[in-house]
Amino acid sequence: MLAPSSHNTQPWHFIVDGDAITLCADRLRALSVVDPFDRELIISCGAALFNLRAALSHLGLAYAITLFPSSADPDVLAHLKIVPDGHCDATLAPLFEAIARRVTNRAAFSSEPVSPDVQQRLREAGMAEGADVICIDAVGERERIAELIAEADLVQFHDPRFRRELASWIHSSRREDGMPALSAGLHVLQDVAAPLVALAIRTFDLGDGMAATHRSLVTGSPLFLCLATGVDDAPAWLAVGQALERVLLTAVIEGLSASYLNQPIEVDTLRDRLLATPGLDTMPQLLLRIGRGTPVEHSPRRPLATVMS
Repeated sequence: MLAPSSHNTQPWHFIVDGDAITLCADRLRALSVVDPFDRELIISCGAALFNLRAALSHLGLAYAITLFPSSADPDVLAHLKIVPDGHCDATLAPLFEAIARRVTNRAAFSSEPVSPDVQQRLREAGMAEGADVICIDAVGERERIAELIAEADLVQFHDPRFRRELASWIHSSRREDGMPALSAGLHVLQDVAAPLVALAIRTFDLGDGMAATHRSLVTGSPLFLCLATGVDDAPAWLAVGQALERVLLTAVIEGLSASYLNQPIEVDTLRDRLLATPGLDTMPQLLLRIGRGTPVEHSPRRPLATVMS
């Protein structure tokens, strides 16, 4: 339940049956405009699956896991059963305590560089789950990606369907999901006549109703990190979700914060241009900014009874 998800939609449902848990995608919580193929939805569910694996490893419980066990129901993403002779990855147990500390931090980061050793640990975390991880810290490349983010924001905010979908998930009436902490900037999104020239409006704090500037995006994000895969299908998305959470929990242990810069990946033409990034030769799935930030509050969570049966 503490996994990250796009717009904090929390699009997962767990079916518990004795010593088995089935993870299902909750398509009723899909984002039809920004995520029309449910790519980010399945990634979010993959992050939740990784948390489950880390918790079981922490408890010393071995398990057998089957991904996409039902050819008739694509909403069934994973079936996990506790078995004495199953798999128990001891390397996941140390990540358990970081689950409750992980939070998406949309505030500004310090410009302090992320050391090469830490970057390598982040790469290894993602690669362990089958994703390619590209660390981008050169100023020139960060500036180029920031330009893509700015262009993607202009494309997305030009679409009234996008604005309505985003506004519905940051509305102040939300208490258990979404991003109500951003609702101070909601009037900007609701005003269709406003000159929405946001550079990173979904990435930074909207407390004053203003987006971050291009320069703040670059100088305040010492490291961009891209997760990519060789194929672009549901199994790859589920793997990326697990890689994402392993990377994020590793970052927490290293004292780092993270938030998302997925706008260029959500616009097909810009996703192709992102492939020009040095070292990126597979399909980009997620783009993060990593750095040292001040503590922020957790996003709200749905009650257990609503996500489990």
